[in-house]
Amino acid sequence: MKNVANQKRLLGLKSIIGNTPLLKIDYKYKGKPRTIYSKAEFHNFTGSIKDRIAYYILSEAYKSGELQPGMHIMEATSGNTGISFSALGRAMQHEVTIFMPNWMSAERINLIRCFGANIRLVSPEEGGFLGSIAMTENNKKERPHEIFLPRQFDNHKNCEAHAATTGPEIVEQLSQLGLFPDAFIAGVGTGGTVMGVGAYLKSIHSEVKVHPLEPENSPTLSTGYKVGKHRMQGISDEFIPSIVKLNELDKIIQVDDGDSIIMAQKLARVLGLGVGITSGGNFLGAVKVQDELGDDAIVTTVFADDNKKYLSTDYVKEEPVKDGFLSSAIVLEKVTIVN
Repeated sequence: MKNVANQKRLLGLKSIIGNTPLLKIDYKYKGKPRTIYSKAEFHNFTGSIKDRIAYYILSEAYKSGELQPGMHIMEATSGNTGISFSALGRAMQHEVTIFMPNWMSAERINLIRCFGANIRLVSPEEGGFLGSIAMTENNKKERPHEIFLPRQFDNHKNCEAHAATTGPEIVEQLSQLGLFPDAFIAGVGTGGTVMGVGAYLKSIHSEVKVHPLEPENSPTLSTGYKVGKHRMQGISDEFIPSIVKLNELDKIIQVDDGDSIIMAQKLARVLGLGVGITSGGNFLGAVKVQDELGDDAIVTTVFADDNKKYLSTDYVKEEPVKDGFLSSAIVLEKVTIVN
């Protein structure tokens, strides 16, 4: 009975997760008028797209009985998923412990603590992201009936969450304008967004292009192994997650992290869209895809989180402009909300 009560309590939070606005962003690129459509995922419960997967995974785990009242939720994360599980887990009266690399922003760390979760910061010497995952698995082995692991990097319910919500929302909102996506692009952290949205779009029209995005500075997806230092927190987490199936996706798109910082700053300063660095990268990636498909192509993406988690990073500094930066050729004009 307690598990049924928890399911009902979680259902009560559904109205503040998902169903985010679609932003129609008109801009000029090298003097040519264009439009890109992006989901405003910073409107979610804790300010990021990860609320969708945290809600879906917890809901499904309650239904299956895998998650029971009183169990301890543990997750390895680069930040946003940890914040989401901290808030939702505590709302459901679970103890929550987050394992996170110690180089993530101070805002991420403090938000997790503010939501009442425990946090274990993992150094590069302890293995960083992979070390964080190993620590959660070791805890589960020691206390198998007491701990619930969402396992966001390996859990296909991560993809299902976006196939069930984000993808249909994009299609429904664009249909109000008489449109359907020619392409979708999103940065790959766990890969759940690009895999789930992509699967839904391709189920309707198999010719839709679905592109994963990564930092040029850390081309893990492109090389399969290379890890570099970059400032796009939340994507390119040192390895390719098992739920990412590159053979089911189109060409990998790369963007520079400095270019992404400038683009995120521009979106805030010109249009009042306070989005994170990866969102700036997603916008640049959409511009690149539109370059290939044509100025009139309907290209969609996501603004995964807000800028409040980046106030202790280079986001608030003056980023040097380098030759070849796309952001220099982009003139933002206006944003229109599609509910």
